[in-house]
Parts: sequence; structure tokens; C-alpha cells
Amino acid sequence: MYICFVEYHINEEFVALYRNWIAEKMAAGPVFKLYEGTDQPHLFVEVWEAQGEASATAIKEERCSERSSWRQMAAWVPGGAPKIHAWTFRPITFQA
Repeated sequence: MYICFVEYHINEEFVALYRNWIAEKMAAGPVFKLYEGTDQPHLFVEVWEAQGEASATAIKEERCSERSSWRQMAAWVPGGAPKIHAWTFRPITFQA
């Protein structure tokens, strides 16, 4: 299983709007986990699970695409879309 990890900060003035918007996204679409920083308020992390690298890459591309329905939230991020960071992680296996 791979993971796509998306991280961003939301401007304080848009936090209530963001929370309503992301709740709708979570209810209507693919399942992901959402976390908020305890040391940095309004810093959010989405964790998406994917079956393989191609699926994780597709999630990352959708989250960062200029044509994506997710693009709306870029207006609430200080610095806009370039400040929405996404990474793909793969599992580590050790051979005995």
C-alpha cells in the first residue's frame, strides 16, 4: 500500500469556510484522513491510501491539478497553489 500525503496551511480568515468545504469533500468523495497540526494551528495534512504507486500518483496529480475541483482551496492558502505540497510514499520492506 502506498500513501499520498498532502500538506498546506489555511489563512485564519478562511478556516471556517475551509472546514465546511472539506467536510463536504470528505462526505462525497474518496476516503482520506484529515489532520490538523497541534503545534501549528490551521496546518492541515491529508493522508490518502492507495493500492500502488500509480494510484498514489494519480491522487497527487488530481490534488495538484489546475483543473481539479480541489483547486478552489488554493485561494485560502497563503501563497496559493505552490504552497500545497503533496508527496507519495511507498512501504519499506526488509529482506531477511
